[in-house]
Amino acid sequence: MSIEVGTKLEGKVTGITHFGAFVDLSGGVTGLVHISEIADNYVKDVNDHLKIEDVVTVKVINVDKDGKIGLSIRQAVDKPVSERPARPERPPGPPRSGGGGGGFPRSEGGGGGGGFRGGDRGGNRNFKPAGGVVKATFEDKVSRFLKDSEERISNLKKSTESKRGGRGGRRD
Repeated sequence: MSIEVGTKLEGKVTGITHFGAFVDLSGGVTGLVHISEIADNYVKDVNDHLKIEDVVTVKVINVDKDGKIGLSIRQAVDKPVSERPARPERPPGPPRSGGGGGGFPRSEGGGGGGGFRGGDRGGNRNFKPAGGVVKATFEDKVSRFLKDSEERISNLKKSTESKRGGRGGRRD
């Protein structure tokens, strides 16, 4: 009997490992059911689901060139479409804005804003109200990033220098 991908067969569990179970099909042919193919839910320990000498129905999911046979118990069970668990909907998150903050936190009290949002410092220079939004080129984004970065550094230096007494401050 030839083993082909997609066929369903019955076999006997001959060995259990931490990564799956070996199933003897027929004529001394053995395949592996990976731990991820044992059940639809999470399988922490194969021994919770299978025992040696259990007779199981498996589906052949792959046959390698070197003769290794991949099997699946969970794909061998025919389920009506209504029984399959629907993918849970993603919970609504905060609304997304067009640019993104560049990954930097906003400075406190500096009014700097962040990243490529533009804010009150000129906005999106490539915005065309009548024709829609034209995406900024990479060079525009880099130049804006460098400008914002330099502003942040200078604001940080000003705030730390004022706390230390400035450049010419004496230390006794």
